[in-house]
Amino acid sequence: MFTGLISEIGMVREMAHFSGGLRWTIHAPGIASEVVVGDSVNVSGACQTVEAVTDGRAFSGTSIRETLDATNFDSWTVGHRVNLELALRASDRFGGHFVSGHVDCTGEVREVRRGADGHWVDIAFAPRYDRWVIAKGSVAIDGVSLTVMQKRPGLLTVSFIPETVSKTTLSDLRRGGLVNIEFDMLVKAVVLDLADSHVTEGLLSQSGW
Repeated sequence: MFTGLISEIGMVREMAHFSGGLRWTIHAPGIASEVVVGDSVNVSGACQTVEAVTDGRAFSGTSIRETLDATNFDSWTVGHRVNLELALRASDRFGGHFVSGHVDCTGEVREVRRGADGHWVDIAFAPRYDRWVIAKGSVAIDGVSLTVMQKRPGLLTVSFIPETVSKTTLSDLRRGGLVNIEFDMLVKAVVLDLADSHVTEGLLSQSGW
């Protein structure tokens, strides 16, 4: 479990594609000094398992084909920057929102508007996910907990302050780029529960709601 508050920006140091996925090594002295083999780390939105730690300065893992199909990892090159977050401890403060590290889909950056007070970014995604997006609700973009400022069919707008710009890779976003999206798991749970129930908008209206 994660919160969407980034611990460190890492850099992809090595990559090796194989038939079942991608093996990678990420340079991240802060993270690498804390993790051990078997630990979970959120890598740009996707929960990945640490398979090796090198000199306390880098860690390695493997992304299987399912992960590559759901994320933008296939577009990585050596030197690519990634957002990293350590798994949440039971005693930690909870400052973001519930983030599972299970990416729902990728989105395409349609527009980036930069200003002195922060950035505004429009992101397009498959319209079938519209029901999981709530204006003023939460969303994780490349692992970063953000608030949905505006919602339109197949499009959401997020805004982030200079502090977020300086502490994450969101400053790297460019028009046409792909980002990893995880929609709020609490919203998904409610929507899926209602879909399996007999509660409908018409029934609520007839009941005075």
